[in-house]
Amino acid sequence: MSAIRPTASPSSDAQPTPWFEESIPGFAQPAAGRRLPAVLALAVVVALVVSAIGAADPTTWLLETVWVMLGLPLVVLLRKRFPLSGLLCGLLAVHAMVLIVGGHYTYAEVPAGDWVRDWWGLERNPYDRFGHLMQGFVPAILVRELLVRTSPLRGSRWLAPLTVCACLAFSAVFEMLEWLAAVTGGQAADAFLATQGDVWDTQWDMFCALIGAVCSLLLLSRLHDRALARQLGG
Repeated sequence: MSAIRPTASPSSDAQPTPWFEESIPGFAQPAAGRRLPAVLALAVVVALVVSAIGAADPTTWLLETVWVMLGLPLVVLLRKRFPLSGLLCGLLAVHAMVLIVGGHYTYAEVPAGDWVRDWWGLERNPYDRFGHLMQGFVPAILVRELLVRTSPLRGSRWLAPLTVCACLAFSAVFEMLEWLAAVTGGQAADAFLATQGDVWDTQWDMFCALIGAVCSLLLLSRLHDRALARQLGG
């Protein structure tokens, strides 16, 4: 009889492979999936450069677009280690365009907002409200993707509430930054604040972010799950 060779037992300190790493080594993606982020990044860079030309207020342009300048290089640097889903890439690109347009014209003077104000008989340019709605709508999917991929919350009933809480926390931090700009810049910060005389502008901004986050999760959660499955093979 041949001797039975003992099978090697796995190391006791070996960590289980996360669900999103199991199916496709190196997070391999289809060629089209790899091209989409590059195309979106190029479009954002072009729009950012063009928006700097003839900006209504260079300081406001810088303050509004600095998030794009910081976020885009970070996404590019982490593209192999932590590739984002196609849905999230598209939403981030749209959000970047919203910021870029607001930075070029200032939020209170965006022509599209003026048209909506005149068409609907509003008292103020609503582009600032739209910007804060997007401040909740897009980060909701970003936070959701981070939590699904890096925490035990995948499939948990706590995923949605905690995502909304994170978006509200980010909105509150942004309002604190606006307050700091008002304190340090005085009247020079008016274009950045875009309050347009509304004493409740801070509360409206956070409320719009809340509505945006809730709507994003209600409308896009299932689509996001499918996008993650295609991206990560989960």
